[in-house]
Amino acid sequence: MTSIPHLTLVLGGARSGKSRHAEALIEALPPPWTYVATAQAWDDEMRVRIAEHRARRSGDWLTLDAPLQLPAAIRSVTAGPILVDCLTLWLTNLMLAEQDVAAAGRDLIEACAQASGPVMLVTNEVGLGIVPDNALARRFRDEAGRLHQAVAARACRVVFMVAGLPMQVK
Repeated sequence: MTSIPHLTLVLGGARSGKSRHAEALIEALPPPWTYVATAQAWDDEMRVRIAEHRARRSGDWLTLDAPLQLPAAIRSVTAGPILVDCLTLWLTNLMLAEQDVAAAGRDLIEACAQASGPVMLVTNEVGLGIVPDNALARRFRDEAGRLHQAVAARACRVVFMVAGLPMQVK
């Protein structure tokens, strides 16, 4: 049987292969597999993205929707590996709901540490581009960077995806 570290962070740019790579790592383990989805279908483009992700997964996956209550969703899983996709959508949801982002991040890390099985967190690296032209976008970029640093510090493995290729960072 294949094993994976208790906490893995998979990050990269848009369409870099993050989700597919994380799914493949989880599927190397025996089911049950839990997919915790943080996306909300605010528009047609997001509905299509969500449908593509769902269609790609076999019936062995249990899906939990957790646009805001991500730590609680992780705590609710009693067996098997967990894949969270994705932290940046969760962060967006928290910011739009005017939640305490720092406290939510600490709660997420605690929930991951307490999880009964391996946890794989997928997220977008947004800090490699130009400086955003508005305060909200700059705050989002900065909050994402802080969240990623906190998770990476606790993760046993960090993988950076580039053009579909995984680069082991930690």
